[in-house]
Amino acid sequence: MHAPVSWLRELADVPADATGEDIAAALVRVGLEEEGLHGGDISGPLVVGRVLSVEPEPQKNGKTINWCTVDVGEHGQRLTEGKPQEIVCGAHNFGVGDLVVCVLPGGVLPGGFQISARKTYGHVSNGMICSQAELGLGDDHSGIIVLTELLGADAAADLKPGDDAIALLDLADEVVEVNVTPDRGYCFSLRGIAREYALSTGAAFHDPAEAPDLVVPQANDHGYAVHLTDDAPLGGRAGCDRYVARVVRGVDVTAASPAWMRKRLTQVGMRPISLAVDVTNYVMMLLGQPLHAFDLDTLSGSVGTRRARAGEKLTTLDDVERLLDPEDLLIVDGADTPLAIAGVMGGATSEVTGTTTNVLIEAAHFDPITVARSSRRHRLTTEASKRFERGVDHAVTAAAAQLAVDLLVGHGGGTADEGVTDVDLRVAAEPFEFDTTLPTRYIGLDYPRAEVLTTLRAIGCEVVEPAGDGAGDTHVAVLPPSWRPDLTDGPELVEEVARVRGYDQIPSVLPQPKAAGRGLTHGQRIRRVVATTLAHQGLVEVLSYPFVAPSLFDRLALPADDERRAAVRLVNPLSDEAPLMRTSVLDTLLDTLRRNVARGSRDVAVYEIGLVTRASSARTSAPVPGIEARPDDATLAAILGAVPAQPRHAAYAAAGELERGGPWGPGRQAEAADAVAWALAVGRSVGLELVVSATDRAPWHPGRCAQLALADGTVVGHAGELHPKVTSALELPPRTVAGELDVDVLVAATGVPLDARALSTYPLAHTDVALVVDEQVAAGDVESALRAGAGESLESVVLFDVYRGEQVGEGRKSLAYRLTFRAADRTLTTDEVSALRDRAVAEAATRTGASQR
Repeated sequence: MHAPVSWLRELADVPADATGEDIAAALVRVGLEEEGLHGGDISGPLVVGRVLSVEPEPQKNGKTINWCTVDVGEHGQRLTEGKPQEIVCGAHNFGVGDLVVCVLPGGVLPGGFQISARKTYGHVSNGMICSQAELGLGDDHSGIIVLTELLGADAAADLKPGDDAIALLDLADEVVEVNVTPDRGYCFSLRGIAREYALSTGAAFHDPAEAPDLVVPQANDHGYAVHLTDDAPLGGRAGCDRYVARVVRGVDVTAASPAWMRKRLTQVGMRPISLAVDVTNYVMMLLGQPLHAFDLDTLSGSVGTRRARAGEKLTTLDDVERLLDPEDLLIVDGADTPLAIAGVMGGATSEVTGTTTNVLIEAAHFDPITVARSSRRHRLTTEASKRFERGVDHAVTAAAAQLAVDLLVGHGGGTADEGVTDVDLRVAAEPFEFDTTLPTRYIGLDYPRAEVLTTLRAIGCEVVEPAGDGAGDTHVAVLPPSWRPDLTDGPELVEEVARVRGYDQIPSVLPQPKAAGRGLTHGQRIRRVVATTLAHQGLVEVLSYPFVAPSLFDRLALPADDERRAAVRLVNPLSDEAPLMRTSVLDTLLDTLRRNVARGSRDVAVYEIGLVTRASSARTSAPVPGIEARPDDATLAAILGAVPAQPRHAAYAAAGELERGGPWGPGRQAEAADAVAWALAVGRSVGLELVVSATDRAPWHPGRCAQLALADGTVVGHAGELHPKVTSALELPPRTVAGELDVDVLVAATGVPLDARALSTYPLAHTDVALVVDEQVAAGDVESALRAGAGESLESVVLFDVYRGEQVGEGRKSLAYRLTFRAADRTLTTDEVSALRDRAVAEAATRTGASQR
């Protein structure tokens, strides 16, 4: 929300020397975050000039420029050379004798744009004749400012060349921009921001809704007919509980809006359009009450509200035909014709046009939830909907309508009907009980009762203290003000008490951990180790949304009975195309890989650690407890029991080269062995030696997929090369590799401290062995047999060669392993090493049928 300082000064007693920065700091103290400061960055010389001559000069590029001389008074070239200012101008909407705004060399325009004399189009241009856009007064670049048009002939009559244009156009005015949180909707108006400034500084606040010159007439029976119906209220709340209708006849809607109004609308970020639109927007920005102007002659005798009917359509002011929903609240006329989506946008059929003479002003109070849902349903966020969905002050409705009527009559002529319609169906708000000790108990600082009561009254609450002396009674009855619909209970009032004293008064106290629970948990440490290990392998961590489409499981080639197909479906997904929770981190990680490759990254290696959700047929529905009290332990246990299992997984994927090629030689593509090696590195980083075995599991290639397990057979995960059909279906590069590990299994397997082994200082003994096995025998099975047979002196087994050929026969392969032995208490002899090797070979022969070459 933008708040011009000059406008704020009319609503609160802002000190004359207060700057925009001072005002922003005051607003920050009461919780309105500063977004920025605008304006006040123009410096002179910026003066009024009278055009003396205009000489059009066509250019070779087809453009015609004007070589002008301008009388700028005792400034510029008049002082230095004794002649009028010479300026090149590309606009054509002015002529000799017009009063314009000129910035001379040395001046600075918004954005730090410094003006100097420069040669252009064959002339030296000594300054610039300014447009509204160049001065920050609007978006109009089409022509320069003609002051008689901007200010009116009467206001411009007293101007003379050389007058200060900065003061004339109030260009030194600063604008404070603040961020308005959803619970502070009343601050979407100058009235609300001025009220907060007064609250912060103690300055007097002047409510524009109660201005002495704003006389709001009482409702009578002569006003325009209004009927309010709502046959499908949301949550028992009426869609509209107050509707004020005022009529102004004989209005000249083509009359220009006053310059001060156009300037203020521009300062708050709105584009001046026409008198009727500018008036309604001005009142909305001042009071926070959205208004709508209808062409009275297009209506059928009355206006009212109702819910939309199935299949109904309405063309809104943005020329979009919208299919209405039965939950949409509509404004309709006497013929039941839809005129507008209530609180969101009007319809084209009743729009005020250049031929309109009679105007109906609507000021209403609509249900915030109804407006919010219509706005989101139609993807139509407007200034009106932003205010209605956060809560509009229902007490200011009649005053807003009257102010709009006064402005229309004052600047567009016409006459206001004596009839005033105010259909008021509001339910009187009830006070609620508040314990004045809550702020002290909740925040931890001492808030005396007197300060609490003073603060509540300062924010507009009515406070009724108990009868008598009230000794020992800490409770009072509180009725929040009409502009604060968010204040409904004690904790919200506690927040008000805290923010008015100042959030900066609340000390920052670091929580102290208990003696028995310091530092990270075991699970947190394991997760960090896993993430660090994968990063050390050269992979980049990413995060992806855990939502997937039902068709993904087919593209991953998951079997029909695969447990990963049992996904939890969301009731209100962010996207209807992805309503399921992922059952594997690879479900979403592979799409992240695809996006990176599609955007030109040919060599990519990424990983993600996140939760997956596993549905269960045994899962029960969760109970829905009331809000009047804390649920009992049994109910909480039932709620937790209904939550599906969400184990934490780590997944990774890579495509392209892992080792880049260059002058040193060719690169190396990622392959299945890399995916397995990364899994083994993760296992070793947490103190586990994972057992590798061949397996067949989608979405991996059946011949290039490895299962990773603990020594006791518990499966940790899988890794390898993705199936070609899967890479094609997911639009991934061929030979993409991937893996996924269950981090929770790693956490559970590493909870027991291990005793450190003494390092042997005796030398290593190496011996190689080549074993011939059938083609279907996995190398991992052979390695496990060698380890089992070699005994405790075996330090490592490494497969360093695989041979297939005539020497071993068809359907057979030779696996060459290097066995490394070392004893803890002595140097192993050659005979001892040979004996250990023979025992290992014998065990491999027994388990796998291996024979030594």
